[in-house]
Amino acid sequence: MGTVALRQNILPGILGIEVMPEVPSKMIAGAIFLAICLTFTMTYGAGGKGTKIFEIMIKTIVSMIVLCFIGVVAKLSIEGKIIWGEILSGMIPDLSLFVKPTDYIMPHIERVAEGFRPFWTNMIVGQQRDVMISAAATAVGINMTFLLPYSMLRKGWDKYFRGLAIFDLSTGLFIPFIIATGCVVIASSSQFHAVPAQGLVADEPGGQITVEPAKNLVGPYNKLLGSRVRHEMGLSTEEWEQLPLQQRTQYCQALPYADKKMAAMLVKRDAFNLADTLAPLTGPVIAQYVFGLGVMGMAMGAATMLMTINGLCFCELLGRPPRGWTQRIGSLMVSVGALGPFFWKEAAPWLAVPTSVFAMVLLPIAYFAFFLLMNQKTFMGNNMPTGGKRILWNVLMAMAAGAAAFGSVWSLWSKLQWLGIALLVGFIALCIIVHIFRKKPAAA
Repeated sequence: MGTVALRQNILPGILGIEVMPEVPSKMIAGAIFLAICLTFTMTYGAGGKGTKIFEIMIKTIVSMIVLCFIGVVAKLSIEGKIIWGEILSGMIPDLSLFVKPTDYIMPHIERVAEGFRPFWTNMIVGQQRDVMISAAATAVGINMTFLLPYSMLRKGWDKYFRGLAIFDLSTGLFIPFIIATGCVVIASSSQFHAVPAQGLVADEPGGQITVEPAKNLVGPYNKLLGSRVRHEMGLSTEEWEQLPLQQRTQYCQALPYADKKMAAMLVKRDAFNLADTLAPLTGPVIAQYVFGLGVMGMAMGAATMLMTINGLCFCELLGRPPRGWTQRIGSLMVSVGALGPFFWKEAAPWLAVPTSVFAMVLLPIAYFAFFLLMNQKTFMGNNMPTGGKRILWNVLMAMAAGAAAFGSVWSLWSKLQWLGIALLVGFIALCIIVHIFRKKPAAA
């Protein structure tokens, strides 16, 4: 996301695809982004004014884009373009979306020929599942399960600071997360959800396209049309790509209007397109820079956080103090993520979905670990809950761990089928073997 923001929003005249080939552009943008993150990650543990300046800068940039999105939502509300009743009802999870498209998209699917409705339905439901699973996985992410308690210990916040810790968590993370994420989703959905991308399809059957489409959406749009044609013809991806380009284009152009409109609605917007959500408040030009800087700030904050976490985990793995070159080497391992733009070909913001789905696979490890530790007297000592409080905590933790396990198994099955289940069973077996192996020296 950070490199895409540099190339598409902040420096399109220097690193944009129209003025520089894609590979050199990604290399330069990636090098700039990585250099900034490494500089602050390497000095983060030491503290000092540089770290404070970096934190203030990130908070300022992110606050700026959040305030802009709040302004957009307020402006759209005044204009009557946001229906708050539907938004509030959306706060209640709708599990039916695991098996059927949203009510906004269903009318468009019904206009498609009956034999090809399952094609679009399955595609949409698959995306909805991934988004819902990724939302659940990132709601309590690695920063809360590891970095937050670790940073509290570093501050010296023990059990006597529990009230302050809860207040800090609520005011510093939970409330801002709800407001910021909510406004971003509301502003984006008001312009993109069940709305065809401009310039890809006419407003009505037989009409003329009067708007130039965004260049970064043309390729993904044609790819969706190609998938629809392949489904009809029963061709594999390799067989489809062997056809002459002109013939493929003719097949796509011959598709019914309803299918073209579905493809135009489902095409994945990139950072350049998402910046348009700020246009109602700031105008199209300023929106690109504000959105780009905001994305850069969030990406740098996330990257430095993950580097810091990996460094601390590496120290824990080796049993070394969380400082020095051990922590730095662990932090540097995350630098391999700079290669991501060369492998991920779809819209950059959507990379968060598959990575979060993968995080859901791992989330039960943390949940069950906490569940077991809370019931281990040798670990908790006198702090272990007792009586009714222990029953309450166990019920809540069992529900959370069970839900995480269900999401993990669902993710594995939907992506890898029996191979995913085999990997899960193998992982559990490995955990049991390691546990038995580690218990033997203690028994001796």
